[in-house]
Amino acid sequence: MDDQTRIELEAAAFRRLRQHLQTDRPDVQNIDMMNLTGFCRNCLSRWYQEAANARGIPMTKDEGREAFYGMPYDDWRAQHQTEASPAAQEAFKSSHD
Repeated sequence: MDDQTRIELEAAAFRRLRQHLQTDRPDVQNIDMMNLTGFCRNCLSRWYQEAANARGIPMTKDEGREAFYGMPYDDWRAQHQTEASPAAQEAFKSSHD
């Protein structure tokens, strides 16, 4: 497989992951993702921002989040984020301190 095709396939897979997390499963909470996988939507948005910055494209944390979430982060939180359960908070604290 040539590099351009590989890049296009990786980009398509990323777009599909973003769609899945934005549209198909917005009910899955970031804290649950962090507890199960060690990353969440915020991590993905940060990696997007870091990739832009590495290529000389200025992008702030908020701009990276908006690019990934498809809306300002505060709007996403208001529409989709729920209060984390005490069990989820404890699991996060235990694994990410």
